[in-house]
Amino acid sequence: MALPSLVASFLPSSIHHSQPSSSSSSAASSGPRFATCGLKIEDQEIARRSANWKPSVWDYDFVQSLGVDYTEDIYTEQVRRLKEEVKGLFDREMNQVAKLELVDGVQRLGLGYHFETEIKNALGSIHNNIEDAQLSDDLYPASLRFRLLRQHGYNVQQDVLQRFMNETGTFNESLKRDVKGVLGLYEASVHGLEGETILDEAWNFASKHLKDLNLDKVPTNSASNVSHALDMPIHWRPNRVEARWFIDMYEKQQDMMPSLLRLTKAPFPKLDFNLVQSIYRKELSNVARWWDELGATNTTFFRDRLVECYFWSILMVFEPQYTAFREMNAKIACMVTLIDDVYDVYGMPEELELLTDFIVRWDITDIDKLPPIIRDSFMLLYNTTNEIGYWTMREQGINPIPYLRKVWANECKAYIKEVHWYNKGTKPTLKEYVDVAVNSAGGLVMLLTSYFLTTDKLTDEGLDYVSKMPNVVHCSAKILRLNNDLSTSSHELARGDNFKALECYMNETGTSEVAAREHIRHMVRETWKRMNNRVVFEDYSVPRFERFLGACFNLARVSHIFYQYGDGFGLPSQETKDHLVSAIYEPVPLD
Repeated sequence: MALPSLVASFLPSSIHHSQPSSSSSSAASSGPRFATCGLKIEDQEIARRSANWKPSVWDYDFVQSLGVDYTEDIYTEQVRRLKEEVKGLFDREMNQVAKLELVDGVQRLGLGYHFETEIKNALGSIHNNIEDAQLSDDLYPASLRFRLLRQHGYNVQQDVLQRFMNETGTFNESLKRDVKGVLGLYEASVHGLEGETILDEAWNFASKHLKDLNLDKVPTNSASNVSHALDMPIHWRPNRVEARWFIDMYEKQQDMMPSLLRLTKAPFPKLDFNLVQSIYRKELSNVARWWDELGATNTTFFRDRLVECYFWSILMVFEPQYTAFREMNAKIACMVTLIDDVYDVYGMPEELELLTDFIVRWDITDIDKLPPIIRDSFMLLYNTTNEIGYWTMREQGINPIPYLRKVWANECKAYIKEVHWYNKGTKPTLKEYVDVAVNSAGGLVMLLTSYFLTTDKLTDEGLDYVSKMPNVVHCSAKILRLNNDLSTSSHELARGDNFKALECYMNETGTSEVAAREHIRHMVRETWKRMNNRVVFEDYSVPRFERFLGACFNLARVSHIFYQYGDGFGLPSQETKDHLVSAIYEPVPLD
């Protein structure tokens, strides 16, 4: 059956959950299973809170049966030939603007991972060609050059944009007629660093004029590009999501360079997207089978978000060779969700104190002291983490379990701190809250996993460095926490949760919710600046660190995608479902 005709079968209007198959593998019996939806006898005497979590919107029968429509064997030669054609584009003589557009187009089409050397060489040459850069008084190429060089870690000074400003330190109002240039300035402005006032002014100027545009009076393609950028700038958007939109959109552009026009009309971007998507479908089928065999599809006390957790993993590290990361990180993300819900909603304070002690000690002796569901939750966390650690030890020769234990312990200490606040009625200041909540967001454990499952040179020094939450990790986790709080605060407070960032700031300052939201959004932008700074100026002594840095940025980007229009994780929004369907389930039609 053709895949598009099946789309309706796994959306909410026709949910049905599969039962664990009688042929489930024996591996499932090696750890705990969630055998019942309700509470066990020992738990029934306790009146526990409920978050009334909605069941998964995805049909697990369908997910486990996902097939592979595109295979490397069939398309290898075609892909190889098309890759060589694109490499030939990089070798051609062209002006600086054309070269920049080629790099930008290849990246946004999701093909950049094929041409890392070519992109590096092209941008290195552009960076060194100062004279050519200084000759341009056109806002669009100046902004595009700045954005791409900053993205790739070049220390480009903000002063290159100063020539578009007047004596008062603001951008010339005459620029607002140049929609393409102002859009380029807007995209460049989000690569600013702390203290860069020119980039701050660029953000304010470009944002204002793009929002003030009457999109009915500009060409359709320009209007689409402006709407897309205002919804979320490129720098904050995960590559897979951007690629799917860009493949459709860029074919319609009328003002692109001819060679890039040929590239977008050729089957390469679409075929590559579908090939990678086929890998995702196989991986998701694998982890869904694991999840179903655990009996986790039948639970109600925590969020069953296996498919969303896997989607999160795609957006963190999308390159096809990192199957091990995506499958194992999806499991880790499920454990984060499970333990978070145990602490936030299900457990009693004295039970959670005991659970925290077990996790800190990483010891299952006397585990029956815990109530059955909390005991089973810890055992699932314990077994899953150890299995991933053993796999890594076998493949890489280094044991990451001590570092994972440390990160889990820090996360659960943050959880129990929040439990104490809630039960004592404590109203922390925003700073007090953020200092704790960055650890409870779950970002560090996923980023540690991304390090040891993507590096080709794993070291104890690298594991130790990442587990101590360096600045780039802290920034990424902070953006995750703040974006999450912006989207989930209202319904979490309604069920009796701890204060979140918004409420902490409102309580501390007496300001309105509207003003508090703007303050938290400002904090997100300022944290992005600090994270940008780590790429441009920080010297990492850890070898093979580039992929991990990408994962740090992508974790922050994923939080924008999931929480832009509400809680796209806990209460999946239509936007989240649309992104997920296009990334995993629906291939790009080949013309």
